[in-house]
Amino acid sequence: MYQFNDMGAGQGGGAATLSLDRSIVRSPTAPGLGDRLQDLRARIEELDLVTDLGVRIGSREWLRGLGTCAALSYAAWSFAPGIEPLHGATPAPMPDAHWEEARTLAIAPLALGADTGRRMAPTDAVEPLTDTPERPRIDLLATLGRGDGLARVLERAGVAGAEAEAVAEMVAAAITLDEIKPGTTIDITLGRRPNKTVARPLEALTFRARFDLELGVERMNGALALKRIPIAVDDTPLRIQGKVGSSLYRAARAAGAPAKAIEAYLRAIATQVSIGSIGADDEFDIIIEHRRAATGETETGKLLYAALERSRGKDIELMQWDHGGRTQWFEASGVGKSSGMLQRPVPGRVTSNFGKRRHPILGYTRMHKGMDFRAGHGTPILAATDGRVSFAGRSGGYGKQVRIKHDGGIATSYSHMSRIAVKSGERVKQGEVIGYVGSTGLSTGPHLHYELYRNGVPVNPASVKFTSRAQLSGRDLANFRSQLRRLQSVPVAGSKAEATAVADAGKKPDIA
Repeated sequence: MYQFNDMGAGQGGGAATLSLDRSIVRSPTAPGLGDRLQDLRARIEELDLVTDLGVRIGSREWLRGLGTCAALSYAAWSFAPGIEPLHGATPAPMPDAHWEEARTLAIAPLALGADTGRRMAPTDAVEPLTDTPERPRIDLLATLGRGDGLARVLERAGVAGAEAEAVAEMVAAAITLDEIKPGTTIDITLGRRPNKTVARPLEALTFRARFDLELGVERMNGALALKRIPIAVDDTPLRIQGKVGSSLYRAARAAGAPAKAIEAYLRAIATQVSIGSIGADDEFDIIIEHRRAATGETETGKLLYAALERSRGKDIELMQWDHGGRTQWFEASGVGKSSGMLQRPVPGRVTSNFGKRRHPILGYTRMHKGMDFRAGHGTPILAATDGRVSFAGRSGGYGKQVRIKHDGGIATSYSHMSRIAVKSGERVKQGEVIGYVGSTGLSTGPHLHYELYRNGVPVNPASVKFTSRAQLSGRDLANFRSQLRRLQSVPVAGSKAEATAVADAGKKPDIA
């Protein structure tokens, strides 16, 4: 046997001369099961079944994703359950005999007729009625609402329209219908009617027309007649006294004074002294209007007398008195006093003060004799204090103007109005609307030009305070003192000691 290195490849010998290395062919090793599984897993991992159908449209990957989506959709549709009706057995209707038996054993509410239960059949003694009987009379209670009319209330209660109007006319002849307060209850009695097609006739009615009067209407001899029932009333005022203690308000409430009367008392006393200066040892004296009816009702009115007995300082005694058409507080000596600043005519802020300024329209400097208040067009203008209108109309560059004369040589004027609400010679009170803000005359926009004069000389409105005093004399003073003595002689109601104890304890009273 020859070696490959000993003999050349091109030398003779044919196939026999090939070397052993060339003559032996090595067959590849067959892959095992594990190799095949790994290769399949690698192929599956490389396969992308979730393809974005929004990119590379038309490519092999896109077509494969489209096919996957279609296959999944078909699988979901093919496995979806079908909807078929389920046929059940229908119960047979109950026979009449069974239904009657079930109805007799059932219980039905009265609101639905209550036609259940066993019944006995009617005998020959039962006769059907041709018509149902009516009650011989009906008693009703009606209430008069706010803005309601007496005739309308009666008609709603069942009174015939003609009778309701007749009753309203009879009542109006006795009192003004406006005097009947809302909430008044009316007791009504209706009688028997001839048939159901007509309203029941009014037999009687009664109601409290006023605190001191009850009215009734009765049918006498076939006709309605009005009956007056006077109620005795005691008009003795109610007097309440007590010690101030830790709180004047709580002490007065504990003594029985109404809240509104205490508020009026504090306002009256505040015109003489500061409320904060009232000491715990001071004693209050309050007299208010009070009415007691014989039927038991009570009614309180306005504050008549306010006094404060001070442990330190001058005592205060005030009584309300009508002087010159105006009710105000007067001291026991007959002197009335009210003090404070003139009321602001409009709520707007001041845009131009009193003094020299450059006129916005004329263009040169001149005296500005008042104050300008900025306010919207149509804002109400109020009178600074009580007085009489001396002029109301147009006044050159002032436009529409109102001038008012007050006591003590004081006068005020209001200019550039859009509309005037008062007339010359008319009396006005503090806070009354006299016109509305505008821009008439020499004006650059809606505002109020307000001027104040003292004895004909213009003054700065922002610097003026006033004090007005009214002195009673002659017959007025005599009548005033007579009334004051009558009030001071009114006996005290309630327990003063109890009110003082509550005030000293500083407890808030439990008052209904």
